[in-house]
Amino acid sequence: MRKSYVPAVLTDLHSGGPAGAVYGFLFVWAGVAGTFVVLAELASMAPTSGGQYHWTSMLAPRSCMKLMSYLTGWLTVIGWQATYATSCYLVGTLIQGLIVLTNSTYEPKNWHGTLLFWAIVVFCVAINSVGGKLLPRFEGMILILHILGFFAILIPLTYMADHGSSKEVFTQFLNLGEFPSQGLSFFVGIVGCIYAFAGGDAAVHMSEEITNAAVAVPTSIMLSVLINGSLGFGMLIAMLFCSGNLASALHSPTGYPFMAIFKQATGSTAGTAVMGSIVTTMGATTSVGMLASTSRQFWSFARDRGIPGWRLWSQKPQVTEHSAVPLYSVLATSVIACLLALINIGSAVAFNDLCSMAISGLYLSYMVVGGLLLWRRCTGGISSVRSSDSAIINTAGAKLVWGPFHVPGIWGIIINTWALIYMTIAVFFSFWPPDWVVTVQTMNFSVVGTMGTIILSLFYYYVRARKVYNGPIMEDTL
Repeated sequence: MRKSYVPAVLTDLHSGGPAGAVYGFLFVWAGVAGTFVVLAELASMAPTSGGQYHWTSMLAPRSCMKLMSYLTGWLTVIGWQATYATSCYLVGTLIQGLIVLTNSTYEPKNWHGTLLFWAIVVFCVAINSVGGKLLPRFEGMILILHILGFFAILIPLTYMADHGSSKEVFTQFLNLGEFPSQGLSFFVGIVGCIYAFAGGDAAVHMSEEITNAAVAVPTSIMLSVLINGSLGFGMLIAMLFCSGNLASALHSPTGYPFMAIFKQATGSTAGTAVMGSIVTTMGATTSVGMLASTSRQFWSFARDRGIPGWRLWSQKPQVTEHSAVPLYSVLATSVIACLLALINIGSAVAFNDLCSMAISGLYLSYMVVGGLLLWRRCTGGISSVRSSDSAIINTAGAKLVWGPFHVPGIWGIIINTWALIYMTIAVFFSFWPPDWVVTVQTMNFSVVGTMGTIILSLFYYYVRARKVYNGPIMEDTL
C-alpha cells in the first residue's frame, strides 16, 4: 500500500468503523501476500512486459490459449488504465481538499478536479518521456520520501493528539451503509484497502528494462508487500488511536477524513496542510510509476497485435542509449486517462467507479493466471529442471520450468488456493455500492464499464484481432 492511499484505506471507516479498518487491512494484507507470491512465481518463470497475458498463453491448454490470452490482456489493460486514472484523480481531489482546508471561502467544483487531474498527467508524462536513468533515480527518490514522510507524519500525529482507547480501536464497528449485517458491511468496506494494495504486477511490466529480471522482479514484488504493508498498518493504527471525533472526521468538508484527523491532532491548519501535502506529493510521485507500468503493458499488448492501431502504439523510439521509452504508448494511455477525467465533470460518483474497475480488471487477470498455475501445479505440468540452456521454455507450447523464485510442494498449493479465494472475494465486492439502499447517485456502475470493455474487445477479436493476434511474439531481445 502506498502512503498516498491512506485516503483509500480510511474509506473502510464508513462500512466497518475503526475495528473494521484494522481487521480489514489485515485480511487484505494476507490476501495480497498470497496473490503476490503467485505473481512473483510467474514473473520468475517469464519476466516480460506482457505479464498476465503472456503467462496465460504459456499455461493455458492450446485449444483455448489464443482467446484466453487475448481476454487476459484486455482485462489487464482495463485494470491499469483505471488504476492510473484513479491515482491522478485522487491527487487532484487531494489538492482540492488542501485548498478547502486553507481557504474556507473556496467552493470545490468537479471541473476543478478534472483540471488538476490533467496537470498531474502532464507531470507524469514529462517524467516518463525523459527515460534513461531518470526514471529509476526518481523511483529511488520516491522510496526515500516514502520512508521519511512516514515518520514526518507519524511522530507529530502520535505526540500531539489525544489518544483513544484500545477498545474503541479494536472493537468499535460501524455500518453507516445500513447493510443487513455487519459482516456484509465489513466486506463492502474493504474495497478501498484492496485498491490501495492493487497493482502488484507493476514491476512485471518493466521487466524488459531490468537486469536479471527473473530474480529482481520477484524480489521487488515481495519486498513491496512487506514494506508497504508494515508502514501502512503502522500508519493506520496511529491514525485510529489519534482520530479524535470520528463522526466529525467522516464528514470533513475536505472530503478526506485523514485531513480532519490531522487537524484535530495538531490544532494547526498550517501543520495539517504540511502533513497533507506530504500525502499529496507521494500520490503525485506514485502516479508517475503508475504511468510507467500502464504504458509498458499497453505497449507490450500492442506489440503482440492485441490493440487497435497496434502498429503505431508498438513503436518504441530510442530516446537514450540506456532506455527505449514507448513514447506513443505513454501518450496514448495519458490521453485515455484525460478523456476518462471528463466523467468527473458530470458525476464524481461515476468517476469513483473507476476504482472498482481497477480492482475488477486487475484481479480478474490475476484470477486467470492464478487458476491456470494451480492447475499446472496440481497436475505436475511444471518441471524444476530445464533440459538445456538453449531450449525454449515458458512460452506457448514450450516446456514449463519453475524460475528462481518458487514455493514448492503443498505450501505452494495452499498459498495458490488462498490467493484465488481472496481474488474471488475482491472481485465480487468490487461491484457493490457503498450503501444498501441504492439510488442512481450511489449505484456502482463499474460492472457496466468492465463488461462493456470486454464485449467491445470480443467484437474487435472476431472482426480483426483473431487474424493478427497469436499470443506473445517472442523476440531475440527478450
